[in-house]
Amino acid sequence: MFHSIATCHWVMVVTRLEGKISLTVRGPETKATMADCPAQGEWFGVLFKLGTFMPLMRSGNLRDRNGVTLPNATGHSFWLNGSAWDFPNFENMETFVNKLVRSGLIGSDRTVEGAIRGELQSVTTRTEQRRVLQVTGLTRGAIHQIERARRATQLLRQGTPILDVVHEAGYYDQAHLTRSLQRFIGQSPARITHGKEQLSFLYNKEPA
Repeated sequence: MFHSIATCHWVMVVTRLEGKISLTVRGPETKATMADCPAQGEWFGVLFKLGTFMPLMRSGNLRDRNGVTLPNATGHSFWLNGSAWDFPNFENMETFVNKLVRSGLIGSDRTVEGAIRGELQSVTTRTEQRRVLQVTGLTRGAIHQIERARRATQLLRQGTPILDVVHEAGYYDQAHLTRSLQRFIGQSPARITHGKEQLSFLYNKEPA
């Protein structure tokens, strides 16, 4: 068991367990939960940038562990949009994602990407907020809170004193930090500092 911490991104995960392989599309997570990770299993996947999406499966519907495991076509392939796709492996995952993009099964929304970067948009604030929620499954406020909690967790694990983390991560006070981390990380600042419990990944390679 480990703490599956909050994340803003959607992911594709390939699972190998008990001789079987499967591919699951998972949405963002708005709070920390406990997750089971069988010792004999193997997992790898790809994390997607905010602003990318699958037209067939919106992130909001996949949010908070409501992911979709795609049906297997054979022992080596799965069904997606009426076609059989070979399961990717760790080495060819980038090629696999590029094929999905070329097939129109993964897209991106430039308005959302700009909004996340804080750029001035050519649409109204209300339209921007609606697009961000529709594409990411989260509000901009929720995205900020989750990313701040993950940043604070990294600082704590690097040995930064708790009061310094309050200041560097932009919390009002230590109580505010504690409430945030309990919700999004599932641990208090002190427990995170000790680092004795397994957390899901704080950092990955640059999202696709």
